[in-house]
Amino acid sequence: MGLLDFLNGNKSKTITFSTLPKNIDELKAMPQAGLTDEFEAAALVVAALCRYEESIDDALEMLNYLKGPNPINNMDVQFLRDRLGGKTYKTRSFLAGATPNNGYKPSVPFSVTVTSTPNSYVDTLATMYLHSGGADSMRPITMRKKPSTGQWFVTQFGFLADIRVPVAEDPWA
Repeated sequence: MGLLDFLNGNKSKTITFSTLPKNIDELKAMPQAGLTDEFEAAALVVAALCRYEESIDDALEMLNYLKGPNPINNMDVQFLRDRLGGKTYKTRSFLAGATPNNGYKPSVPFSVTVTSTPNSYVDTLATMYLHSGGADSMRPITMRKKPSTGQWFVTQFGFLADIRVPVAEDPWA
């Protein structure tokens, strides 16, 4: 957390993954898969969505786990298709080192920085923020805590708005 975050009351946490999960079993084997930390749970959503480019089915199965008691529905599937169709680089943009200039190729090990603000928490909801290497402002992801288990689950994917296209794909570059 930088001095500006401290002064603003923001809290940031960087979550590092040695590999990105390819399926539900790999996701559940990750140390963050207990979903008891909202920062880690939000980062896992990014990690799971990075699989969308290679296997939509695997990505959706992992997201279904990350949505908890509110499973993926047809509207979620359509939303993801609309946001990621032909633009799967969006999910990689939330991994450290991924920028339009390098075609959104992230640094390894993979890391995601998640930030909360003083206004992030309302009852059992938390609006967390993700940094994208292709956007000028942080992007929101909404998480909901299940009090009986202490787990955090994703409820909204607001972070998938458009970002700058990779330089190699930009006709104006």
